[in-house]
Amino acid sequence: MRVFACALAVSLAWSAAAAGAQPRRVASLNLCTDELLLMLAEPGQIVSVTHLSQQEAETPLWRQAGRYRRNDGSLTSVTSLRPDLVLTMGGGGRDRLRIASRLNIRTLDVPFAASLADVEANIRSVGQALGRSQAADAVIARIRQLRQSSPGQAKDTIWLGGGGRTVSAQGLEAQWMRLAGLQQRGIQGDRVSLEQLVARPPAILLRSDYRQGQYSNAQRWLGHPLARGTSRSRTIATDGRRWTCMGPLMVDEIQRLRGEAAR
Repeated sequence: MRVFACALAVSLAWSAAAAGAQPRRVASLNLCTDELLLMLAEPGQIVSVTHLSQQEAETPLWRQAGRYRRNDGSLTSVTSLRPDLVLTMGGGGRDRLRIASRLNIRTLDVPFAASLADVEANIRSVGQALGRSQAADAVIARIRQLRQSSPGQAKDTIWLGGGGRTVSAQGLEAQWMRLAGLQQRGIQGDRVSLEQLVARPPAILLRSDYRQGQYSNAQRWLGHPLARGTSRSRTIATDGRRWTCMGPLMVDEIQRLRGEAAR
């Protein structure tokens, strides 16, 4: 690894972006940082995003992402593009950081968000790193408007994904749901059974359409008639792609769900 990094350093000798300067060549190595980059950066700043963000099944931004070079999520897959800033999420190990340091590539490792405050902090930090603080502030303002106008009462809801997967009543998913007037019911574990849906149906069944139509055991479970809701509950579909990262792409979906829940 040391020899490889040194060889790259010789062939790709460039300097890191100066502190405070707006980066001109930015790459992202994670789907969630892809979305932040695509939403906040100037188009000319972006040199690469991951292959995941170019798949329609994974993000609503796939068309926009398709304008750029794709990478496989590794630092070595973007070094030839000479980025002066690389966005990551969840680290990637010491080797990645060591190579980036040797090549004088500035990196920003965005932490996983566990709260709406974390989402805002991530948007702010990426905006600052891109020299696009005003764009970040505009997105944060939309989130805060949702928080300030959150419905006073929320309806009993179960978020339902493939295989019966559901979410924590205290997690980030539930925090976003609450802004739409939906209260995630507390469920033991991360799965809900068909029996639970029949014995005590929620007022609203919020069904994720993530990879709908894909042949899998998870989707087959979701296709069961009992998983479509009962006469005692109302079913609302949600764009499951937006729930993968639960970042700023959630804003439009929450606004839509708020209208659906109020009917």
